[in-house]
Amino acid sequence: MNPYGYHSFVDGYVDGPAPGLPDSGLAPEEVLRRHWGYPSFRPMQGEIVRSVLAGHDTVGLLPTGGGKSITFQVPALMLPGLTIVVTPLISLMKDQVDNLRRRHVGAACLHSGMSRAESDYALERCRQGKVKMLYVSPERAASDRFTAIIANWNISLIVIDEAHCISQWGYDFRPSYLRLELLRERFPATPVLALTASATPQVVADIKQRLGMEDAAVFALSFTRDNISFLVRHTEDKYGKLLEILRATTGCTIVYTRSRRKASDLAAMLQREGIDALFYHAGLEAREKAARQDAWQTDRTRVMVATTAFGMGIDKPDVRLVVHYDPPSTLEEYYQEAGRAGRDGKAAVAVLLAGSRDKGTLSRRLAQLFPEKEFVRKVYDEICRFINLPLGEGFGAIFDFKPDVMCARYKLPPAQVMSAIGILDRSGYFDFIEEMDIETQVMIAESREQLYACDFEPVEEVVMNFMLRTYPGLFADLIFVNEDYIARECGITPLALHEILKKWRREHIVTYIPRRGTAQLYITANRVHGAGLSFPKEVYEDRREALGLQLKAMTDFIFDDSRCRVAGMLRYFGETDAADCGKCDVCRSRAKGAASFDAEAFEKRLDSFFAMIAPERWLDTRSLRPHFPHTYDCVVAHIAAMVEQGTLIARDHFVARPAFSMG
Repeated sequence: MNPYGYHSFVDGYVDGPAPGLPDSGLAPEEVLRRHWGYPSFRPMQGEIVRSVLAGHDTVGLLPTGGGKSITFQVPALMLPGLTIVVTPLISLMKDQVDNLRRRHVGAACLHSGMSRAESDYALERCRQGKVKMLYVSPERAASDRFTAIIANWNISLIVIDEAHCISQWGYDFRPSYLRLELLRERFPATPVLALTASATPQVVADIKQRLGMEDAAVFALSFTRDNISFLVRHTEDKYGKLLEILRATTGCTIVYTRSRRKASDLAAMLQREGIDALFYHAGLEAREKAARQDAWQTDRTRVMVATTAFGMGIDKPDVRLVVHYDPPSTLEEYYQEAGRAGRDGKAAVAVLLAGSRDKGTLSRRLAQLFPEKEFVRKVYDEICRFINLPLGEGFGAIFDFKPDVMCARYKLPPAQVMSAIGILDRSGYFDFIEEMDIETQVMIAESREQLYACDFEPVEEVVMNFMLRTYPGLFADLIFVNEDYIARECGITPLALHEILKKWRREHIVTYIPRRGTAQLYITANRVHGAGLSFPKEVYEDRREALGLQLKAMTDFIFDDSRCRVAGMLRYFGETDAADCGKCDVCRSRAKGAASFDAEAFEKRLDSFFAMIAPERWLDTRSLRPHFPHTYDCVVAHIAAMVEQGTLIARDHFVARPAFSMG
């Protein structure tokens, strides 16, 4: 059963050239092979690509690891004009632009963390036709300045990544996405591709309605991950259970926690037990993050203990185990994080550790994520005080901002402050750009002839020659470079390299934009008194209601041991006919119970239960569950058989002996 109500080309599409394809001379598969080296598309990628090339508005639901980027990057190379990709993930922008440039594909990005000069340079390259894909943050994409600049450009495709952000029922609603309707209105004939990794049918319907694409073709890859066993382990000793799991398994592992402190503490404890582990969170310096990620990616470290800051853009195929030490707030988050296991298609395991206190933790999380409005107003005032922003000023300014330092200075609770920052961001008072790890960018500002005439010091000549060999395109574009790698290969310190690059910038030999690695605030409205702040209903009340439902679904997934965990999760995502997986802990327990169920012994035990109750009482079958925790399904099935045979009579979930008068 298809829960999204779409007309899908999967059911009736004739494979072959779609009408209206540009005269590129290449089939999509050939573009894929030529630029990415893949022999064929993954499931559903090809259908989405052909729908886009045929000029259809399209919605693509590809779960984590499904290869969303290919579905717009291939058409972008085949279409004649510019493809605009709207995404809130600045780190992802940087990674994809960097990867595309390495493949000799013109790409650029535009977001609030860039200076005016950087933005103007990117836009000029687009105007000159040197760019095929422009990645834009939703705030910039919907701004009057941006839409005015591109009004007369040839825009072939508009891509809305993380499209669930446009729906207040999505798990990461962002009001800045609502203004993307204006972008659609400016280019009504340009097809729109909306992509998301996890969305319920309600969210998909909202995406289509808000983007004016009610007739869009929707392609939904099943959320089933047959190679992953989803397990919940109920324990009051999470650390002991984690050790047991790690010692019983092998292979690359991620352990997710909810706090930076817990990530560092857990990694240290595992190291003391002889388990090779590192920790990762957003508060680390950019170079330290890169070093730890590289150690894990290259298998020099087996276990990464991390907050949710780790994983976005990670595409390591051979992760064998993902452990959640703390429960996520939503099934969408859990599915994305657990889905980083087993992307190579081989067997993998996702384990969620749950203690008795976690149910209360989840119920309290609603209040933590939506603190009282007066507290949010107080946080706004403290932020303005922290960055020295006067009343009536600030519009368009960018400030480096470290929330942890502010919390320590003003003695504020960090978790609630981060929630308040999210509410203020969504309400339009500023854009909070989380700790960006944007690598150094360099472009040679002189011609080749002028460069060869420069009188370099010997060490400078070594650096320049190495950069020219390692980073093609330095004469034509700003290129992301790794300063640590260059310094190491040239036999100098990173500080010495930094001084050389600064010297060259002063001499106008290069354009040099140093690495940045701090959170920023982009002020979108002049400062006002916090007492006067208002919060839109869709930002506070509606989102709070939606999160309450999502927290309940997560709680049911963890603590309802009566149903297959995977089938329950798939039904949440709209796959109403999902069958039991046979591999989760509930299904395994049922199979084990069925193998050990002794019908004769059960009937004798049932006689003892009847003997304990008065003759005029019915026996509530639900009261049997604690006595048969692993075989309860078998108990229910056998009772049904006894009713059929006439040895029991039943009413709702109560049973009695046939001799009992039903009155």
